[in-house]
Amino acid sequence: MTSHFFAYIDKLRWVIRWGLKRNTVPENVKEHSWDVATIAHALAVIRNRVFGGNVDVNAVVVAAIYHDSVEAVCSDVITPVKYHSRQIREAFKEIERTAEKELVAMLPEELKADFSRYLVEDNLPQEHQQLIKMADSITAYLKCQMELKNGNMQFSKAAESIGERLKSYEQPEIDYFLRVFAPSYDLTLDEILAPGVETAPVLKEVN
Repeated sequence: MTSHFFAYIDKLRWVIRWGLKRNTVPENVKEHSWDVATIAHALAVIRNRVFGGNVDVNAVVVAAIYHDSVEAVCSDVITPVKYHSRQIREAFKEIERTAEKELVAMLPEELKADFSRYLVEDNLPQEHQQLIKMADSITAYLKCQMELKNGNMQFSKAAESIGERLKSYEQPEIDYFLRVFAPSYDLTLDEILAPGVETAPVLKEVN
C-alpha cells in the first residue's frame, strides 16, 4: 500500500505558531517540534544523570518529535483560545484525539502499533508527558524572550504567564536547563564562538 503519513505531517512546516501575534521571527510547527525534542532529550538526560531518575530517554525524544503532529490535521490553536473555557478545552481535546486516530490510520497495518505508542498522547507514560510539556513550555518561554529582545511587546504577557507555568512545575531539571543553557540564547554567534576559539588562518596572497 501507499501511505500518505509522512507527506501529511511534513505539512507542519506550513502551520505557523503564535498566529494572533505579530512575530519578528515566524515559527512553524515543524521547527518547533525539533526544539521540543532536543530540549526534552536534555531534560530527560538531566533527570537521569543529575537528579537520579530512570526515564527512557529515547522514548521521550521520539514522543516529543511527534507531540504536535495532530496539528497537521487541526492546525495550531493558541493557548488563550484553547483554554478559554472548560467546554472549549474539552472540545479541542476531543478533536486532537480524533486527529491522532486519523494519523495512525494512515500507516501500514504492520506499523500502527509501534507508531501509536508515540502518536497517541494517552499511550505515553505520565513521566514522559510531563517532560515533553516542560520542554514545550521552555521553548515557548525562549521564543517570548527572543521576541521581547527584538522589541516586540506583544509577547510580554505570554512571557509572564509561561514563566509562572515553568515555576509551577517545581522540577529541578527546568532550573538546571535555564541556568546552564538558556543564557546563551541571548548571545550573537560571534559571542558564542569568541571564548577560546581559534580563528581561521588568513589566506596568503597568490604571487
